[in-house]
Amino acid sequence: MLALIGTVLAVQANFYRVRLDQTFCLDLLDESGKTYSQFIDELLCTRRARLKKIGQQICVGDRVTIEEPDWHGKRGAISEVDPRRNLLDRPTVANVDRILLVFALAEPNLDPHQLSRFLVKAESTQVEVLLCLNKRDLVSDQVWDDWRDRLTLWGYPPIAISTYNNQGIEELAQHLQTGVTVVAGLSGVGKSSLINLLIPNLQVRVGEVSQRLGHGRHTTRHVELFALAAGGYLADTPGFMQPNLTVTPQELADCFPEARQRLAAGDLCHFNNCLHRRDEPDCVVRGDWERYEHYCAYLEEAIVYQQKLKNTTNADASVKVKDTSDGKQQQEPRLLKKRYRRESRRSEHQNLDYDEEQ
Repeated sequence: MLALIGTVLAVQANFYRVRLDQTFCLDLLDESGKTYSQFIDELLCTRRARLKKIGQQICVGDRVTIEEPDWHGKRGAISEVDPRRNLLDRPTVANVDRILLVFALAEPNLDPHQLSRFLVKAESTQVEVLLCLNKRDLVSDQVWDDWRDRLTLWGYPPIAISTYNNQGIEELAQHLQTGVTVVAGLSGVGKSSLINLLIPNLQVRVGEVSQRLGHGRHTTRHVELFALAAGGYLADTPGFMQPNLTVTPQELADCFPEARQRLAAGDLCHFNNCLHRRDEPDCVVRGDWERYEHYCAYLEEAIVYQQKLKNTTNADASVKVKDTSDGKQQQEPRLLKKRYRRESRRSEHQNLDYDEEQ
């Protein structure tokens, strides 16, 4: 039995498009019986019933084993899923090696608060973070120098690119030659245009920036991996405005390179459970670094998130916590399904037999 290894490129309904690790040159027969050669490196696959029965989900980026391929129909069946090194939840991509954050220097203008939030979210995944700034052709050298120096102090030396005149594209491509890279950022910053340059002839649909709203329209509707000619994969993701921060207060400092640098210098905070607030004594993290205000704002969100996790874990079985439209939480009674579930016929027969014996 022939078993093939490959990477899931896309998930569409109950089908999985898988790129094989090697290309096969096969001699096939057409309808008239004539032999022809065909190179095959992708298969459209289904999931074995056994995987469905055990609840094994298959995500973009998964490494899978395919059995009994139908070469003529370019079909196959996924029989195994390798253990994942990691799994991003938004977007859902497995075995990610780095996150490429794409922001624009202009149209839309670069907002430091939005950028900082994306960086913290990317850091929370514990994978490498690479930052590039598009539309370099729309700003002066002084504006670029100011942003480059500023972001370098944050811990993210940016790569300047322009999808209009191809500036910086080759430099960026050298960082993406291995592994899986997830491309993320606001809508309208040029993610799809960048992918079209990195992967010629792909022609990902490109959108325009809304003049009224000041940001782009969504052009990517689902997650998909694209193979790079020099190696590696790119995962284009739907653009979104505000990524949710899902870190605890104790984890938040690790999402700031500035804080990590201060903690790694050797000095320790006075208290082991220090959250690095403004009023905590002898804190080595608190200081005049630019994003400390961002840290304090995100800390409040992290505290709320931790409390939400605690409520979910320790809530009484008859009560559930629900988020309201105004951002608050309220408790509602939980319906007990067993009370409304019809008793099985087997149980009914057992009860009848017991009553007859009595």
